[in-house]
Amino acid sequence: MAGSTVGDGQESGRTEFAIRLRAAIATSGLSLDRIQARLRARGVVVSVTALSYWQSGKRQPERQSSLSAVRTLEEILDVPAGSLLGLLPPPRPRGGAGKRHAGGEPLSFPRQVLQPLLEKVGAPHALDRQQPLKMVGLHDLCEIAADGGQRAVTARAVFQAAADGQDRWLLVYTQDDPAAGVPELHAVRNCRIGRAETDEAHGLLVTELLFDQPINRGETHLIEYTLTNSGPPYPECRNTHYREFRRPVREYLLEVRFAPGTAPGHCWQYSRNGATGTLARRPLKLDGADGVHAVVFDFGPGVFGIDWD
Repeated sequence: MAGSTVGDGQESGRTEFAIRLRAAIATSGLSLDRIQARLRARGVVVSVTALSYWQSGKRQPERQSSLSAVRTLEEILDVPAGSLLGLLPPPRPRGGAGKRHAGGEPLSFPRQVLQPLLEKVGAPHALDRQQPLKMVGLHDLCEIAADGGQRAVTARAVFQAAADGQDRWLLVYTQDDPAAGVPELHAVRNCRIGRAETDEAHGLLVTELLFDQPINRGETHLIEYTLTNSGPPYPECRNTHYREFRRPVREYLLEVRFAPGTAPGHCWQYSRNGATGTLARRPLKLDGADGVHAVVFDFGPGVFGIDWD
């Protein structure tokens, strides 16, 4: 995936965001005190210390309030909208349920929470053994409601068997907003729901998706399923949707579709390499149907997603 790499492309310990911010501040001729005053005049509260840390690379804006401040900062410094915000990585997960894991073995969800559920669905060794079923293609459609929450996710996945008699796939999914409860799973095509377990406290769902018929070595199988949330209000999704892949996937297509008239001003695709931690990021263009998409090939292990302001 092409785009700026944040965290690796550093100069004297500073990120690309810090370098660009420092240059913009220098060009503006404004002191940090004057910038803080102009932010405050627009109803944005940021300390001089925070501004100093941002431009030195000691810290980066992460909270939603800080990201909103960066948007205002772009106006004050007279730089193109999104030119600073687009250099920032996606929000980091907060706690155990901070990331969405759909599509198999997660990279970072606490094992002590997940393992009991795996045992209950008859897959106690799912995290440790080599899987005889390979995901070769995946298409996610994430639908965002008018209130900004996640209404539904529809997934189409294609698998190829590395051994005879493969008849099921294990789905692991968590909500970013555990208080909203676990979404309702619907088997749409070529599969049905098998054993399922939930952890309401963490918004975690572990379930089998049973194939309509077993497949043998070299054969492929296509399934489709939907995860639907109740609302409104719909569960908070932190302005992002992403997948974690423990093993490589040949092709991953992610679509995000917004309710009519609610499309955001800026969208970005991002990926994090699971082996090196390298983050890549680039802006995306909205289409004429209030949607945006990103595609990646031969990706994983790692995280790939779309976020928006």
